[in-house]
Amino acid sequence: MDFGVLRRWWPVAAVTVLLAFAAFAAGHSAIGASRIPPAADTIPYVPDYPSPEAVPSIPVEPRDVGEPTSGGVPDWLATAAVALLFAAVLAAIGYVLWNVLRGALRRTTRAVPVRRTRRTAEGTAREVVAALDAGLVELDDRSTDPRTAVIACWVRLEEAAEDAGVPRHTGDTPTDLVARLLRGDPAAGIPAIASADVLDGFAHVYREARYATHPVDEHTRDQARAALRRLRGELTSLAAGEAS
Repeated sequence: MDFGVLRRWWPVAAVTVLLAFAAFAAGHSAIGASRIPPAADTIPYVPDYPSPEAVPSIPVEPRDVGEPTSGGVPDWLATAAVALLFAAVLAAIGYVLWNVLRGALRRTTRAVPVRRTRRTAEGTAREVVAALDAGLVELDDRSTDPRTAVIACWVRLEEAAEDAGVPRHTGDTPTDLVARLLRGDPAAGIPAIASADVLDGFAHVYREARYATHPVDEHTRDQARAALRRLRGELTSLAAGEAS
């Protein structure tokens, strides 16, 4: 079931049901017809025949009009149904207007192009060095599990790539995003800051820490630390160019 269609059309269905209910209530809320007895002039004429004795005439009086009989839905229920219908119509109109306005705002937001500030290689290198320093501090903490520390270091690099504006592509492997951060992405305005080969050592350690079923020991921690220091050494000279 397409819940999006159901969510879009349920106010219309609700108003339709309320309209049918209001029509039913209005059709059955009329006062029933009064039962009126036959008038006196409709009584058949009976001729007077002579009789030996005078028979006193009995005057015929018109009958009182009978009490009207009520039937159907009470008036208060019909009034309540009309009021409920009015409120439902207002709610449905408001809901439709809100959806139209929200859709227009979304289309406008998507239509406005996002202008990215072109980044410099020095600035990007400084941000990556900061992420590497934070990762090295975490790796030096012996109280942290080696597997957790290695994965956290890689996540920091991915966050640095996203902050730099490196786009994710469909079908990316876990290392592609960070690799594009290092070798650059001209289409996204990301300059190259290092060779992707320098990442291979740490990428191997990261895949082992994330996917290996065997325990990750301190040797893996030492490998990750050494790989990050090599990457940091290549980026330090470039990052220092902005400071000078």
